[in-house]
Amino acid sequence: MPIQTLNPYTNKVEKTFEPATAQEIEAMLQNAASTFETWRATSFEERSALMQKAGDELAGNTEHYARIISLEMGKPLKQSKGEIQKCAKVCHYYAHHAQEFLKDELIPTGALRSFISFEPLGPVLAVMPWNFPFWQVFRFAAPALMAGNVGLLKHASNVPLCSLAIQEVFQKAGFPLGCFQSLLIDSKDVEQIIKDERVKAVTLTGSEAAGAKVASVAGQEIKKTVLELGGSDAFIVLADADVESVAQKAAQARLINSGQSCIAAKRFILEEPIAEAFLASFSQNLQKLRTGNPLEDEDIDYGPLARVDLAQELTEQVKRSVKAGAKLYLKGGQPDHDKALFHPAILTEIKPGNPAYEEEFFGPVALVFVAKDAEDAVRIANDSPFGLGGSIWTNDIQRGQELARKVEAGAVFVNAIVASDPALPFGGVKKSGYGRELSYLGIREFLNQKTIWVSEPQA
Repeated sequence: MPIQTLNPYTNKVEKTFEPATAQEIEAMLQNAASTFETWRATSFEERSALMQKAGDELAGNTEHYARIISLEMGKPLKQSKGEIQKCAKVCHYYAHHAQEFLKDELIPTGALRSFISFEPLGPVLAVMPWNFPFWQVFRFAAPALMAGNVGLLKHASNVPLCSLAIQEVFQKAGFPLGCFQSLLIDSKDVEQIIKDERVKAVTLTGSEAAGAKVASVAGQEIKKTVLELGGSDAFIVLADADVESVAQKAAQARLINSGQSCIAAKRFILEEPIAEAFLASFSQNLQKLRTGNPLEDEDIDYGPLARVDLAQELTEQVKRSVKAGAKLYLKGGQPDHDKALFHPAILTEIKPGNPAYEEEFFGPVALVFVAKDAEDAVRIANDSPFGLGGSIWTNDIQRGQELARKVEAGAVFVNAIVASDPALPFGGVKKSGYGRELSYLGIREFLNQKTIWVSEPQA
């Protein structure tokens, strides 16, 4: 089946690719394995110089790469530029810090010398999604390559140009071709690649179902996996928060990437005294947001969803939720069933068992809950199968930190929108996955953390 670039704003096919053949896949796997043997022997200084150039390539050609993102998945161009700049930042971050993160860690014992050595595993397969088509790849690739591993990318089938462009970035920077290769392949070929003995580990960002399948195959082969899966992040607003300013932030938080972000705020949990005022202001702020052509108008706040079927699925989720008793406070929705555009909507009066209570809504639908008090807000936040991120909004910073410790998530932000940063670990708990990306923890995921013990020669 051909792999296509389809502009979600125009619904026009821009380019078509034939999937790689079995022979081409074999050649790429062999190239990865042979390149690893030489790449692992390079110095941090050599790797750092190349990774710095990769970051420079992204920073110097932001417009070029950003337009590819906006063309393929509909992200507003301004946001696409921000994504590329963030990718440049992560390249520069690991170029500067990888050696420090991976130096031998001395451990005092009864030995003459004992330490942990961090050694690369080999080729790592990355199965990546379309919603942040550059960032989610670079946050894996930059630390993995700096650690001495090599990467194989199986990207989402609707962003082939992004996939090839990322490979191009590393080639332009001077990395050997086998260090990072984009595989334009059918999803059915992924299992066999995971099972290939030359592939040593797998990382996946995507849906719960995709993560379970990949982890199952990798588990049978006893191979390391890192999974970053779905999220239904709680946005907790306490009664002492500034309603108007936080409502404005809430609208921004829900519409990150047109609502198509694992860490976008999705569940808005409001303390009862401010619930009515907040909801009214929140709705007004959502209705002020502008849409348009992602490639032509840089002032828009959101574009279409990445595919028509995604908008249709979201429409059905809303219908099922309303049928089960939820109330549509702000209608929004999909104005044309055959188009990918979806206007912001708000659902209220959501009870346990309702689809809106149990499922992730991957688009601009806000789910609103009213809590009796702060402890009840935390209870509602934790009553979810997901645990990726969350935020707490309050004028009492100390109280915000105390509550943040009680929220079951990989990251909790107090008085700020959840975001990822190269210096901080990123990942989730529960059905949001396991393992960490970014920071010193992320670079150590795909390594042999080897114990080395040295004693005096025996007399």
